[in-house]
Amino acid sequence: MNDDFHEIEQLAGALLRKLGSGERRKLLRRMAREIQKSQSARIARQQEPDGARYLARKEKKPPAPGTYAVKFLYPRGAPEPRLVFMKSWVHEGGLLTGFDIEAGGIRSFFWDKVDRWLPITPEEQNKGAGKFRRKGRIRQTAMFRKLRAARNLRADATDQEAWIGFTGRAAEIARVHQDGLRDKPAAKAKPVRYAKRTLLGLTDAERTKALDLLVDFVASA
Repeated sequence: MNDDFHEIEQLAGALLRKLGSGERRKLLRRMAREIQKSQSARIARQQEPDGARYLARKEKKPPAPGTYAVKFLYPRGAPEPRLVFMKSWVHEGGLLTGFDIEAGGIRSFFWDKVDRWLPITPEEQNKGAGKFRRKGRIRQTAMFRKLRAARNLRADATDQEAWIGFTGRAAEIARVHQDGLRDKPAAKAKPVRYAKRTLLGLTDAERTKALDLLVDFVASA
């Protein structure tokens, strides 16, 4: 921000102080929610506050599909574990995902919760089955889909301040990316350093929008 804009912000602060407590709370809440929507939209576009693109996620080699049928009882410890039979599947992380013939659709199972692996008969090996095809490539490349949702990216105000931020576990995850910290990508994985990607940060357009809201509010009061 240049010095001229700084002076305008100081003037805006003076106008805010002249409003009554209830009016300030109403205006600041409106500002917070407008900026919340704008921040969420920017994150969806994968952009930094200055308009630069987020650093791209490292490309992962897709897991090779299983070339043989698998049959097992699941889950471990259940009184009556159910039979699972899959011919089209992938092993990714701690999950085994594929077309579950018994269920008639795509299912995922925790590899370490398999109760017992069962032998495959020749007849079963030749049995027809649905195919597991990986979908949602575009959705997988868009980062922070859940973080930017309204239930995680919150906004509110008092008569003294407006705020936009993350709460609970979402706040911990957001801080790792905001500051480029180290964290475990999965419970049993080794810590890795994440690239710094700014989730929260005012843009020039958002500052201007906040001032416009203030001027309009004061003019109509």
